[in-house]
Amino acid sequence: MAAIGNIRKHSTLLVIVIGVALAAFVLGDFAKGGGGSRNVNVGEVDGEEVTIMEFNSEAEKNIDATMQQQQKDRLSSDEIFSVKDQTWNEIVHRIIMDKEYESVGISVTPDELFDLVQGPTPHPLIIQYFKDPNTNQYNRNLVVQYLQNMETLPESAKQQWVRFEKYIKDDRLRSKFNTLISKGYYVPAELASMNYAEQNDKANIEYVAAKYIDINDSLFNPTERDFQKYYDENKENYKQKASRGIEYVIFNIVPSAEDVQLAENEMQQITVELKETPDPLRFVKVNSDKPIDTSWFAEGQLPVQIDSIMFNSEIGTVSKPYKLNNVLNVARLMEIGNRPDSMRASHILIAYTGAFNARIEVERSRDQAEAFADSLFNVLKRQPNKMKAFAKEYSNDPSVESNDGDLGWFQDGAMIYAFNEAVYNTKAGKFTLTETPFGYHIIEVIGKGDLVKKVKVAQVEREVYASDKTYQKTFAKASKIATECKTEDEFSKMVTEQRLNKREQPVLREMSNFIAGLNNPRQIVRWAFNKETELGQVSSVFDLDDMFVVAVLVTSEPDGYPSLESVMERIEPRVYNEFKGEYLLNKMNELDGNMAKIKADMSVTDKEVNPLFYGSRNLPGFTIENEVIGSVFGMKKGDVSQPIIGTSAVFIVKVNDMTKVAGITDYAPTITAMTDDFSQRVDQDRPFQALKESLEIVDNRIDFY
Repeated sequence: MAAIGNIRKHSTLLVIVIGVALAAFVLGDFAKGGGGSRNVNVGEVDGEEVTIMEFNSEAEKNIDATMQQQQKDRLSSDEIFSVKDQTWNEIVHRIIMDKEYESVGISVTPDELFDLVQGPTPHPLIIQYFKDPNTNQYNRNLVVQYLQNMETLPESAKQQWVRFEKYIKDDRLRSKFNTLISKGYYVPAELASMNYAEQNDKANIEYVAAKYIDINDSLFNPTERDFQKYYDENKENYKQKASRGIEYVIFNIVPSAEDVQLAENEMQQITVELKETPDPLRFVKVNSDKPIDTSWFAEGQLPVQIDSIMFNSEIGTVSKPYKLNNVLNVARLMEIGNRPDSMRASHILIAYTGAFNARIEVERSRDQAEAFADSLFNVLKRQPNKMKAFAKEYSNDPSVESNDGDLGWFQDGAMIYAFNEAVYNTKAGKFTLTETPFGYHIIEVIGKGDLVKKVKVAQVEREVYASDKTYQKTFAKASKIATECKTEDEFSKMVTEQRLNKREQPVLREMSNFIAGLNNPRQIVRWAFNKETELGQVSSVFDLDDMFVVAVLVTSEPDGYPSLESVMERIEPRVYNEFKGEYLLNKMNELDGNMAKIKADMSVTDKEVNPLFYGSRNLPGFTIENEVIGSVFGMKKGDVSQPIIGTSAVFIVKVNDMTKVAGITDYAPTITAMTDDFSQRVDQDRPFQALKESLEIVDNRIDFY
């Protein structure tokens, strides 16, 4: 209702916007010329093209599966983007790994797949999903029955099984491939010996360290050549994906005082009509932006603006309009009743295929579920003492394993409506049968709490929208910046003059889907990466639901190595540290590398470390100091090092003791540990990541969404 009302309010402007968009589309095609052709491939993986039709087909299947899994009618734009991202990753993985499987001769035959589903050693997922509810053990007959009834199941259940079976096959292929790699890993005794030494060689040291952070940057004056030299020597550390940086301003479309007054006037008229209507429920359904809520409310549960009125008035009383979170409301008292504050019940859920949250092993139809529930209900009416046993044996509610079907005490209204009302309308100690989206419920009402006064109200809720006039006025403000500003400087100047809040998004990637403060920002990301968008260019106005946005492109970095200027902030402290390292090294050398003199004459940190292991990465008191640790284990007991330029300080180290383990005769435990560690990394999909990095992958998704 709200969305339709909003469209209606802006229908004139919408026609104009659509007209402009169509004109731009047509003119754009003319501009391309007769010889031009739009890219029809969403990407290319190791020379294999991925067409947009193939991609969309896979994405739609995944979107449908996600909606089914989450029991939703639709997904948000962010959720759809996430599913599409997952789809692309699946396609890339499939293309790369299918080639690898074929090259090494790995496959899963139909007979093997049959065994994984119905054989003596089925896949773990089959064992997980097809358990006998009585024994909680895997039951092969449940699988067979499910497959035999496949033709009677709805299409959604059939598609779910296809995906389920595909996952089992893919998992077996992956398992074979990983096993092949893991079994090919050989650890020679010499490598095991080195690993053993890394884990067990240790030293007792003391050190003095002069930290870079204690030296003022102003002592040094590095040149452009110094920064360039550092960058050239460490270029690989700064390699990156293409990126863009933007600055932007948001113009929120907020209802004006005039809009609020107009909405309040409309609500006054609605209030009059709500008082007079003979069918308030239908009136609310037609006039409210939100669905009617037929729940019963106890005192204190309604908004404070109407709570006292509804509990101290006669049926038919209508409140004054009130505003809550930019929504205008008015309520009419429908019913007054005394209801229990809480109730207790036990139930047996008989689910069926297609019911909400029904597990995959549930294969009965709705009619079969109804007949079965009815038969259990009739038995329990005669033999109520069987409720607990029947719940444990037949209920499809997963919680039955821990509560035997007893739901305990719950607040009136806490359960789904049909279930709640069935309990309310049944006397304690009696049974009832009802249906909800979860399936059929055989319910035993165990008890009810004290009666309290409750009310049922009909509420009309109307969100206050910005009018067409406000919409256009806000658009005009945004358009002024978009049309009058041609450069980044002009953009910043006007933003300052108008006292607008300028925001920054310094790093955007091609498939970024987040810009602070914005919903569904993909059109801005695509604009930033458009080949025709130039550095310093100001965008046109972006319409993002309840706001307009204008952006300016402030940085543009290509795929690969960025410019020195763009990484200067990251490089600058490292270059200064190099200067500080040389400076501190010279000062220590002037003091003959004497630790006592250095302690006396310099600002240093001194510390003993016992033990320091050869395999350590961090030096206690500092972070990663490989140069220092490596130097220590090249020394002997009693040795004092020369000054060592480290990552965050210059060190002098004295070795007070050194323990190097003697060779052992049996390295089997070490070899086993190394092999297990390698296998774990293989199981984390490291082989695929290595293959992916070695192959050429062209990603054109930004051209499409």
